[in-house]
Amino acid sequence: MLNKLMDIATTSVEKASFLDAPAAKLAELISPVVQRPGPRHVASGTPIGHPLHPLLVAIPIGAWSSALAFDALGDDDGASTLIALGVVTALPTMYTGLSDWSYTEGAEKRVGFLHAAFNGLALSAFVASWVLRRSGRRGPGVLLSIAGMAGVSGGGWLGGHLAYAMGVGVDTTAFQHSESEWSDLADPAEIVAGELTEADLDGVPVVLTRLPDRVVAYADRCSHRGAPLHEGTVEDGCLVCPWHNAAFDLRDGSVALGPASRPQTAFEVRVSEGRLQGRRLDERSLRTNPVGR
Repeated sequence: MLNKLMDIATTSVEKASFLDAPAAKLAELISPVVQRPGPRHVASGTPIGHPLHPLLVAIPIGAWSSALAFDALGDDDGASTLIALGVVTALPTMYTGLSDWSYTEGAEKRVGFLHAAFNGLALSAFVASWVLRRSGRRGPGVLLSIAGMAGVSGGGWLGGHLAYAMGVGVDTTAFQHSESEWSDLADPAEIVAGELTEADLDGVPVVLTRLPDRVVAYADRCSHRGAPLHEGTVEDGCLVCPWHNAAFDLRDGSVALGPASRPQTAFEVRVSEGRLQGRRLDERSLRTNPVGR
């Protein structure tokens, strides 16, 4: 019954079109800050290979949860210090979360907006709690800490829904079919340096281009948000996504510039009897045993 009620609640949020207007205003406000190439590269977690926001979340949540434990023990100084730690670390955590959110649309943007609202209220409650404690008003400070943790819990639940139910932050090629047998791709003469060619590998969309020494093939679905990469461009040896300008090194598919954090899946290619063929050897069971393609 609880699971059903939670699902009803999240479905309602996903369909809450009245959130679109304030979400759009927030996105417009933060875009100049979070979508600059340097900040977005770091905030997206590109250097560490997966989104940075989930990693940072543990610090303020841990600090604030521990503060409640210190309150239960009657140690107000310890609780105040932990609350301050949570507030300070919540700022970069929220920044990275807003950066990830700025690349979402539709239902994901609505859920993410409410997720941010819950956490913003929680941060405000903990700031107020710290101020009250410093002025000697411990009782109201404790109550605000409890209210803050309630906000964190609500925000965390929505954050979990974004990641685990809606797939935000997940490599969009994670469940894409893997074909281990050599299969036909294209006529090698059609693959031109500096141009991107769309191809099909037994139902899997692939993008092809030619380097000075070989032809390369990558998953056509961008690992970041699923954009069709064949509609992108080739710039400075990189494949640039048409939606969010993530750049992938054409030599190996690695991320050269965020907001993507995962590399593009590469396919092996060869020329056999005048035809370009491709395959992907993969040990991941959700790719080798997919339901459909």
